[in-house]
Amino acid sequence: MAGLRAPRAGSARENQIKVENSFDSEEALKCLAWIREITGEPINLESVLDNKHKVSEFFYRTLKDGILLCKLVNAIVPDDIQINMKSQTFKKSNNDAFESAKERARIELFVYKCQEFGVAENNTFQTDSLYERTNLSQVCAAIRALGIEAESRPSYTGKRMWPKKSEINRRTFTEEQLRMGESVINLQMGTNKFANQSGMNFGKKRMITKD
Repeated sequence: MAGLRAPRAGSARENQIKVENSFDSEEALKCLAWIREITGEPINLESVLDNKHKVSEFFYRTLKDGILLCKLVNAIVPDDIQINMKSQTFKKSNNDAFESAKERARIELFVYKCQEFGVAENNTFQTDSLYERTNLSQVCAAIRALGIEAESRPSYTGKRMWPKKSEINRRTFTEEQLRMGESVINLQMGTNKFANQSGMNFGKKRMITKD
């Protein structure tokens, strides 16, 4: 649990500060706004619009238990890969240790389903990035990646908030076109078409005289 961890020191502390400073409050608000749009859950964003620290805290507290993230992914992915929200993982426990384990399990489920849906692994995040609050920027990046992937599907009918996913643009060349490139002199081989040192003299000329 985050409260039981020893504070970081030295270079680890410096790196953590850099990660925390990279947190983009506008991006976090956009992520939460999109989640609200897709899930229909009442997320009160207006209460934290004026303060970056409040946004960070609100973002963390809103997503930490993993339930909202699982609702988000279920609203997007096909029926055959949806999360079973009636499983034991989603039942409240009176034991703090059990509840903590369930919260982590929900976050892991979200990450797994994102990858199963098509989000690249390097665009997701480790459980501790959210649960231990070690890298909230990466959590934003994962939600953004899920949004881009979702909006690229023909079945998506929700509000579009993310950049269009890049598409493969394959080029095909004929054998003749490929051979034409062999006749071009690469500039790395040199050229005589531009400025050079021809006709330039530096210093005094060598004088040869007879005694």
